[in-house]
Amino acid sequence: MVSKLQLLLADNSLKGAAWCRAHSDLVDTWLAELLSKALDSVHPRGLALVAIGGYGRSELSPGSDIDVMLVHYRVPDLRTIADRIWYPIWDEGLKLGQSVSTVKEALSLADEDLDTATALLSARHIAGDTSLSAQLAVEAGAQWERRSKRWLSQLADRTEERHARFGEVAFRLEPDLKEGRGGLRDVHALGWAEASHRVLLEHDSETMARAYAVILDARVELQRLTGRPNNVLALQEQPAVAQALGDRDANTMMFRIAEAARVIAWTGDDAWRRIRSNLRGTVSRVAGRTQHLGKGILLKGGEVELGDDAPWADPLLPLRAALAAAGRDTVIERISLERLVASNPPVPEPWPAEMRQLLVDLLLTGPQAIRVIEALDQRGLWVRMLPEWRPVQARPQHNAYHLFTVDRHLLETTAHAAQFTGRVNRVDMLMVAALLHDIGKGYPGDHSTVGAELIKTITTRMGFSSSDVATFGELVKYHLLLPDAATRRDLDDPGTLQTVARTVVTPERLHLLWALTEADSLATGPSAWSPWKASLVTELVGRVDKVLRGTPADAFANGAFPTDEQLRKLAGNQDMIEAGNGVVTVYADDRPGTFSRVAGVLALHGLDVLSANAYSSDDGRALSQFKVADPRRDVTPWERVRNDLKLALEGGLALQARVAERARTYGRAKPTTRKPVAASVRFDNHTSQNATVVEVHAADGIGVLYRITRALVDLDLDIRSAKVQTMGGKVVDSFYVRGRDGQKITDDYTLRELEKAVLHGLEA
Repeated sequence: MVSKLQLLLADNSLKGAAWCRAHSDLVDTWLAELLSKALDSVHPRGLALVAIGGYGRSELSPGSDIDVMLVHYRVPDLRTIADRIWYPIWDEGLKLGQSVSTVKEALSLADEDLDTATALLSARHIAGDTSLSAQLAVEAGAQWERRSKRWLSQLADRTEERHARFGEVAFRLEPDLKEGRGGLRDVHALGWAEASHRVLLEHDSETMARAYAVILDARVELQRLTGRPNNVLALQEQPAVAQALGDRDANTMMFRIAEAARVIAWTGDDAWRRIRSNLRGTVSRVAGRTQHLGKGILLKGGEVELGDDAPWADPLLPLRAALAAAGRDTVIERISLERLVASNPPVPEPWPAEMRQLLVDLLLTGPQAIRVIEALDQRGLWVRMLPEWRPVQARPQHNAYHLFTVDRHLLETTAHAAQFTGRVNRVDMLMVAALLHDIGKGYPGDHSTVGAELIKTITTRMGFSSSDVATFGELVKYHLLLPDAATRRDLDDPGTLQTVARTVVTPERLHLLWALTEADSLATGPSAWSPWKASLVTELVGRVDKVLRGTPADAFANGAFPTDEQLRKLAGNQDMIEAGNGVVTVYADDRPGTFSRVAGVLALHGLDVLSANAYSSDDGRALSQFKVADPRRDVTPWERVRNDLKLALEGGLALQARVAERARTYGRAKPTTRKPVAASVRFDNHTSQNATVVEVHAADGIGVLYRITRALVDLDLDIRSAKVQTMGGKVVDSFYVRGRDGQKITDDYTLRELEKAVLHGLEA
């Protein structure tokens, strides 16, 4: 059997459902032969082998379990017969879900267990007594109808729980094709619901079938390529699956999958709302309590409905209906949505002020706006108003820290931005900038630069003033300015504050960028925002705000480092190591390599460096301070850290060998992308007045900071401060360095040698 399955797995002419049917047929033939051998070719009445679940639907994917039931009625020596069937399957190493029962026993279990009840809905005869298989299928279907109210309620609850657990197929960068919202299980659940009564609208079945085929095709190829029963389409698998499906590239495939998942999710949501309403009897109870919301908009049956008297020729009607729905945390009723699509009035250009305000008010409803806007997008109404939106629909983002596709990320950003309106004077500008800040990702070129031009076109069409349009362009162009400056530049350096102040120009624009930054980061994912990053951005904003209002930038120079107490200790001419509460401070004679050795010891103990500062006195003493985090332990072994630091500074620790050994033993998992992070080195001689900023981008790993700083030491560079940031599988480390003469490094030869040394250190 396994050899035949291997041939089938290698048959690239079959895809998706066709491959699953061939797999199911192959297993059918084999199991029928096993039953025949088990019975010595005698097929008595009262014994049947029945496929159930996915196998019953003839939908055996490469990694699917073979779910079968041996149904019997007064058959002697049943255990022996069953063993003769089950053991050959197990011997082949295949996964089997088996049971032996009478029809009555199977129905009794199905009366108590939802999984069994749904599995029996696809009961299909394989071999043996056909009348017994037919009896099981007919009676299971009839019992399901009788118990449908209870089962549909449980199915609805399970569907919600599953969506919350597995996320969305359309908007996740690594979707679960089976269990996610918009995945295969959603279609199965609707099929089970339809077994009790009609729940889909007339034209839904055909569109759902096409969408289902797209998802199933991808799942089959994923499992064929990986050889595992995996349903999560990880980034590293996407190029190979796309090639197997004949797509131009992974982006093309993921767009098709996202479009299909959106159809399934949206159709399913609509169906389950109607099912829940029927289960609660909502329609009959609230029919007499219809609320008139104005201009033909009604709240009826818990949904927003448009009456016959609605102004169907009004281009503002979709936004009015969307705002009414989002403001009440509900949706636009399906038929009304379809009528909006059919009405198709032209969008005015420029937009009237009321239309702009309706859009802003919709976005200000926060998370409630997301599903309403996605419904408009699903039916083509959103791109009528914002045609530039189409290229970002379902567009993946190829990095490990973005959770969502571009379109969903933009909506998530607006939902978060609604929390920060108290920070800004122009709420409308914040919300529109949040909605469109990454619109350039659907177009060639740098997304910030391209997006800046696009948003100027869009906001001009929306009717904003020319000065507002210019500000929108600046907000999008520099929407990464604050997090980049806060995490990659020294906030105590006047040059950092002056650079940011010159860019943002006004306090109003600064605070708009601040709110946009936090909303964007929160919408990106947990790797993009942390209390540490939030505190740095807040500190930067506070200082730049004061600079913009007249405070000299050098008033913040050196900040709190070194403190008077630290200077007193440094003057004591004794080496000291302080380690605890997330801070490591080293007082020692000023000698090359101190910074690098401390970084190596911290790597040995699994501590992540967040930032570091260094100071040298005129009398040959040096102070280094590292802010660290311990991602693996609640209690850091600070005594061992101090002991190893002492050994390393005295030259008594084979640091390079030990860091390399730890990296081999405890190396972090590779980032979930087939394309590795390319190491690069960038130089900035403009931000700081007295140091060169060396910015290193590289794949994360144990000892990366140590290897970089060793390369800097090899060129006799003095490290003044460092900022270290890890996002997903990538690190961005920035170092303020000076040459042996205490000046910036400006000559091209030394910069090239520095780049070569750092890249070589990373390769090692």
